Amino acid sequence: MESMTPVLSVRGLSVRFLMPGGRRVAAVTDACFDVAPGECLALIGESGCGKSVLASALLGLLPGNAQTAGSALLGDLDLLTAGERTLARTVRGRLIGLVPQSPAAHLTPVRTVRSQLEETVAALTATRGRAALRAAAEAAAERAAFPADHLDRHPHQLSGGLAQRAATALALVGDAPLLLADEPTTGLDRDLVDRTADELRRHVDDPGQGGRGRALLMITHDLAAAERIADRVAVMYAGRIVELADAAAFFGSPGPRHPYSRGLLQALPDRAFTPIPGMPPELGDLPAGCAFAARCLRATATCATEPPAGTVACHHPHVPEDVRA
Repeated sequence: MESMTPVLSVRGLSVRFLMPGGRRVAAVTDACFDVAPGECLALIGESGCGKSVLASALLGLLPGNAQTAGSALLGDLDLLTAGERTLARTVRGRLIGLVPQSPAAHLTPVRTVRSQLEETVAALTATRGRAALRAAAEAAAERAAFPADHLDRHPHQLSGGLAQRAATALALVGDAPLLLADEPTTGLDRDLVDRTADELRRHVDDPGQGGRGRALLMITHDLAAAERIADRVAVMYAGRIVELADAAAFFGSPGPRHPYSRGLLQALPDRAFTPIPGMPPELGDLPAGCAFAARCLRATATCATEPPAGTVACHHPHVPEDVRA
């Protein structure tokens, strides 16, 4: 990485939802990770494990019944304690560029892509004047590989891949140090998944105006996309990050150390195509100790106690020389 100083430093991030009757749902528990300039960290896990809740916490977009704890430092700013005015005027778009899961929901249906780009340029940069705004919008489109001859089209006239590129172009306008891509490949065919992932990687590798490079936090259940572009992988299960690993070692040799992580890989069609038995627990009714124990072949009585803290939250992690791996 170009710098050891992280763009984003998350420590002890927890999110609880207060439900009717006093019930609490533990959506995210004690998440800890950093993302450095020029780095892509892929946060992976099954749907419903808390990945998108974590993203919403970073953007200050949680509902009113959410309670947060811990810290999420973007530079000197703690995203968890920042007020809405700061988040709206300083963070969203300027410090964090969001590549959304559903670009159609983030694009105004009655306006052309060009007009939305020009409006975003005017809001997030010092560019002024019709000709300058037009040029800046076209430059933003080019950075996201959005074709210039589609700029005057409306969102409903775009394919899924082009809508995703339009949303990516909007996310890049503010030259934010952190790109947050929340399931950016959902609904795309494999070729478009690869292209979208490659474009995100290209923008991480681009040093940008500050010369430091952007950081990318990609939240996804698409392991192929994560393998394609990630430097490191964080695996989430039942609201907890259970493993943090170098991507090359995770997807290659020696492979993941947490049994759940290994199960995720073995469920892929190009691997064993073996599903993990059972179902994840409800976030509102988590068991004591390791939440994966009921589905784990390595579980013992010890797993009823809290797993150790560290890069692998497991009492019985796989080790490289483990012949049962």
